[in-house]
Amino acid sequence: MRGTPDTLSPHHGDGGETSLFDGSRVGKTDPRIQALGSVDELNSWMGLVAAQWEVARETGRLRWIQERLLELGAYLANPDCHSPSASLQAGSLETLDEWLAEYKESLPPLRRFILPGGHQVAASLHVARSVCRRAECNVWDLGLAIGQDDSPAFLNRLSDVLFEMARWANASTGVTDPEWEGGGET
Repeated sequence: MRGTPDTLSPHHGDGGETSLFDGSRVGKTDPRIQALGSVDELNSWMGLVAAQWEVARETGRLRWIQERLLELGAYLANPDCHSPSASLQAGSLETLDEWLAEYKESLPPLRRFILPGGHQVAASLHVARSVCRRAECNVWDLGLAIGQDDSPAFLNRLSDVLFEMARWANASTGVTDPEWEGGGET
């Protein structure tokens, strides 16, 4: 007996649609859901890194990032919301800029491109940085539909912080960043 996926299963998402905050249904390939999924994935990576890392300052920073990513996800899931929550906007970019400057000042300047890797925490942060870049692109794609705000800038700045945080994780554990050797040529 054939039927729609919704009639065959109590799981309403089996038909390729999902619900937004207001109860409206959209396809799972909708740009809003793509952006929301990337932000959610990034938040999960932040949780994984926090579980791997035993440095209180950094785990506190990761928690701060997770809270803002959850707020961003709530914003993306609400089609009636035209701007992110005040706590996502208020001072978040400045906080990320301060962290970025702090990490850069404590690290030697880059001499070459580096490969993602090194310590397990650094490698996980590099994966998170890559997911963050995708989330930023997804939010930019959605930008025309939701109005412009600081969300893409927050994600752009966050990816820079995650890069330097990964370098700092390697340095603080005595692991050298793997440098790209230029495709095998010396």
